[in-house]
Formats: sequence, structure tokens, C-alpha cells
Amino acid sequence: MSSSLTTEPRIKRTRAKLFDWKLLVGFLLVAALVVASLLTGQYDIFGGEDGRLMFEAVRIPRTVSLILSGAAMAMCGLVMQLLTQNKFVEPSTTGTTEWAGLGLLFVLYFVPAATVMDRMIGAVVFSFIGTMVFFLFLRRVTLRSSLIVPIIGIMLGAVVSSVSSFFALQFNMLQQLGVWFAGSFNTVFRGQYEVLWIVVFVVIAVFFFADRLTVAGLGEEIATNVGLNYNRMVLIGTGLIAIATGVVTVVVGSLPFLGLIVPNLVSMFRGDDLRSNLPWVCLTGIAIVTVCDLISRTIIAPFEIPVSVILGILGAIVFVVMIVRQRGRG
Repeated sequence: MSSSLTTEPRIKRTRAKLFDWKLLVGFLLVAALVVASLLTGQYDIFGGEDGRLMFEAVRIPRTVSLILSGAAMAMCGLVMQLLTQNKFVEPSTTGTTEWAGLGLLFVLYFVPAATVMDRMIGAVVFSFIGTMVFFLFLRRVTLRSSLIVPIIGIMLGAVVSSVSSFFALQFNMLQQLGVWFAGSFNTVFRGQYEVLWIVVFVVIAVFFFADRLTVAGLGEEIATNVGLNYNRMVLIGTGLIAIATGVVTVVVGSLPFLGLIVPNLVSMFRGDDLRSNLPWVCLTGIAIVTVCDLISRTIIAPFEIPVSVILGILGAIVFVVMIVRQRGRG
């Protein structure tokens, strides 16, 4: 009886943290950005039949891709930081994105007429392998400084990127490699972006495993003591990260530092609870990617610059600020 009485208020508090007026305001602000994205471009969407066709074939797929990619990469960063117990890691500082690119190269080399689904499978498999390699390296590193962990990931990513560049150079695929890692939404159109909807199921899975991932984030010893299969949860978390990263890399390319910026911004204001932070992480990721895309479309209109350039500048600034703050505390 007493346990049910204590559980009920806890459930209510969790719901209150998940769904409150602040989240509604955040949702409305993101919705406004989405509308702005739909209305921004160099052609008149109200200009007859051609405008309507362009709106349906390009503008809507692009905006949907912004939403799904932003939510996916922000969520990947959140889960990675939780599992590694480190605020400096995300797919672009652990080599996961570079492994996805290597997977794309391998698929297109062996299957030149590969479909989007074929490329996605290759990118996901290599992303999973790369993330597991990163975790294996961490297990063998005795010095677990918060700065050592991302340095290991960046070095692994640099090695994989060099292998990809050499492979692409040998087989005349260097231009394709550059396009993939440009991180731009100007090549997204109807019939090419639909695999991104897989991200929705990944987000649902992360929400479902939120409590167990949080416990796994406390470390192997604590997780094992409370009866959680730590290795299985790490595999599940790694699989979800690999799927999301692989899909986004295939459709959009690299979105650097997004998984670094968003979780740190959210945890700065809301703490580190995965379940209650996940909606905020997704909304913030969508907002940042959409704002960066709007800037990329308007700053040198009618031309565009890759979103990854703006994200890279923003992310580098945040990364340096975090390092300085960490050194100040140490």
C-alpha cells in the first residue's frame, strides 16, 4: 500500500517534468522555425503549378529532413555522453560519423548501383563497428580524464577519415566523399529522404530504454549491482546511435558538434535526467539545425553554404568554451 502511495506522486512529478507549459512554448517556437523553413527559398511556392510541385518535391522533404536529422544527432550525443560519462563526446568526436562514411564508400565500391537502403545498411553497420571500437579503446585506457576521451575519439576518426580519403582517391570517389561530408540539405528531395523516418523509431526506443540507459551511465559496477545487464545496454545504446548516425550520414552528411552542443545546453538548465530531457534535446536539436539551415540559405542567397560549416563554427566555439571551463574547475 505504502509503495503505491509513494509511486503515484513520483509518476506525477515525472509527467509534470515531461509535459509542462515551457515544453509547449518550446514546441511553438520550433513550429515557427519550421514554417519559416517552408517559406524560405529562391522560388515562389505560390506561383502556380510549378511552385506547388517544387514545394512538395523539395521544400517539404528538406524541412522534414531538418526535423528528423536535428532530433537524431542531438539524441545520439545525449546517449553517447550518458554511456561514456563524458560531456565532450558525440558522433563527430568519437569517429562514428567517419566510420559511417567509410561504410558508404565500401557499399558503393562493391555495389555501384546501390539503393538508398543498401547505403544505409552499410553506414549503420560501419557506424556500429566504429562506436564499439571506440568503447573498447576506452576500456583499455587507464587515464579517464574528461579531455582524454574525446581526444581518443578524434584521433580514431582522423585515422578512419584518412583511410576513407585514400580509398576514395584510389578509386576516383573523392568527389562523392566530399559531397557526403559537406552536411548540406540542398540535395534532399522527395524519394531520397524517406529512410530518415527510421529515426522516429530510434527516438521511441531511446525513450523506452531511458531508465536503463541512465543506470548504465552510472558505470558498470553500479549497474551490475542493481541487476542491470550492463554490456547488453551498451550494445543497445550503441546500436541506436549507429542507426541514427548511419541514416543521417546517408541522406544529409555530417552534422558536426550538434550532439555536443544540444545535450550540454539542455543539461545546463535541466540537469541530467534522460527521460525528462529527451523531448527538450530533440526540440533544441531541431531548432539549431533549422536556424543554421536558414542562415545557410540566406547569407549568400541565391547560393547556399553547407550547414556543416555553420555548425562546425558554432560547435568549435562551444567545445573551446567547455574546455576552458573544465580547466578552470580543475
